[in-house]
Amino acid sequence: MQLATGERFWLNGALFFAILLGRYVLVAGGLHLLLQRWSPSPAPAAAWLRMRHDITLAVGSSGVFALMAALLAPLTSLGFTRLYGNPDQFGWWYLPVSYGAVLLLQDAFFYFSHRLFHHPSLYLICHRGHHRTTPPTPWTSFAFDPIEALIQALFLIVVVMVVPLHPITLLAVLTTMSIWAAVNHLGAERLPGWFPHHWLGRWMIGPAHHSIHHRSPWVHYGLYFTFWDQVFGTEDRSYLDGSSAASRAKSQKYAGNRG
Repeated sequence: MQLATGERFWLNGALFFAILLGRYVLVAGGLHLLLQRWSPSPAPAAAWLRMRHDITLAVGSSGVFALMAALLAPLTSLGFTRLYGNPDQFGWWYLPVSYGAVLLLQDAFFYFSHRLFHHPSLYLICHRGHHRTTPPTPWTSFAFDPIEALIQALFLIVVVMVVPLHPITLLAVLTTMSIWAAVNHLGAERLPGWFPHHWLGRWMIGPAHHSIHHRSPWVHYGLYFTFWDQVFGTEDRSYLDGSSAASRAKSQKYAGNRG
């Protein structure tokens, strides 16, 4: 029996929701367990409550992204997207090139939208939920408020309407986003001392870079690369010096002002 268009849409949405939520649990949960093994620490009741808060937001974010993903099928059938199935159409070389191009576009969009969400008039309704867990954990990686989740998902819809992409490339981008975000929320203080915070950290965002944002929300807005933070002067000098002392002082002052 052939499914009606509406039924097919909701079935696809349910399937994407299961995939997205399963990937979140696998990535965030796996990193959480590894983190506990590297640096075990007690988990007070407050920590479990914050973790539950993050997971609740992530479930909602998974639902939003799943509905946007389910839209791809009807949009593609109507000719509104540039998804293609045969890799030979643009050449195999185009797969990694388009992958890198989308990461650059997503990083730029994330920087400016993330910085906008920190504006006082938008922060409470768009981004506050993501900052409730301090220090962040891998479970925080997909903990978006509904409006932020919708905007980030809509960006990916727009991308496939503009940039020719193979579904494998789109899947690679989404997987990279999930893993990278989870790693960025490990928290620098919980990492083993040998973790390689070397010259690569000057250009690529990692847990040391992003943990400063969760202590000092007026710096470090990027997703993958530090380029836009450097261009617009939103990179904390203490990170460049290999020290977070200045950031900690700012963070304590910030917490005092909010308290």
